Formats: sequence, structure tokens, C-alpha cells
Amino acid sequence: MALRLEDIELIKQLKHRYCRFLDTADAAGLTSVLAPDVVVDYVGATYHFHAEGSAEVVPLLTAAFHEDFVGVHTVHQPEITVHDSGESAEGRWTLTDWAVDLRTGIETSGACLYRDEYRRIDGEWRISRSAYRRLFEKVAKLDPLPDFPARYLAEKAQRPEI
Repeated sequence: MALRLEDIELIKQLKHRYCRFLDTADAAGLTSVLAPDVVVDYVGATYHFHAEGSAEVVPLLTAAFHEDFVGVHTVHQPEITVHDSGESAEGRWTLTDWAVDLRTGIETSGACLYRDEYRRIDGEWRISRSAYRRLFEKVAKLDPLPDFPARYLAEKAQRPEI
């Protein structure tokens, strides 16, 4: 039992790192948490993002999180099952997110139900499949645009070392 609890905690940390790397457009970080053959399938009211392989997924995700983008993704209520082999697992999460694209003036917020699969690769847990469907999505055109005096991705574009 203790081994399974350790695996569950490691998978929770993996998912939280994924969200942090996503929000900070950290390509190296995203690559480190995804299996090379990862499959991603995210469905919202205004988009359907499907990609396969970390070489395709990572550039597409990081391109969406540009210097004029602000947002946050948080995951809650994990339900993680480690399979008997101890080499694979699956998880369900609730996601709440909020984002503003200052280039388009679009604000998006909502909640999703994630269903993920994980695989142990070289002793480390990796996300091998990640999918969600929206519980709800709110999209609004902002006019005027809000002022964000602190914006991590804008600062990162100016000083890539942060």
C-alpha cells in the first residue's frame, strides 16, 4: 500500500508541474513531464485541440501561451488509480482555468473534467494521454482591455532567463 501512495503523490506532483509548465510556456518542462508518444485531446466549446507525440504537442502548447497571454490552470480533486503492474496509472481531475489573450481581447474561463493516463518511463512517471471535456466555458470579448502591470510571459519574452 505504501508504494501505491508514493506513486499517487508522484503523479499528483507530475500533474501540478504540467499546469505550471503550461502557464509559463516552459517547453523543456513540458517535454520532461510528457511521454514521447503522448496523445492530447482537449475539447472546449470554441476549440478541439488534438495532437500526438511530444514533438508535436509541446510546440503547439507553448505557441498558444505567448507574451500577450495571461492565464492560470489549476487542477483539483484527483482520483488516481495505479494499476497492478505499478508501471501505469490513470487519473481524473477537475480543472478550473482563466485566460485572457490581449491580442484578441478574448477572455476564456471555465471548468473541465480531465481523464489522464500515466506510464512509468525510466523510473519516472510521465503523462501518456491527457484528455478533457468542458463542464462549462465562458468566452467574452473584453473592451476595454484590462491592464496587467505584472505579466510573467511578457517579462519572459524580455528576459528569457526568468
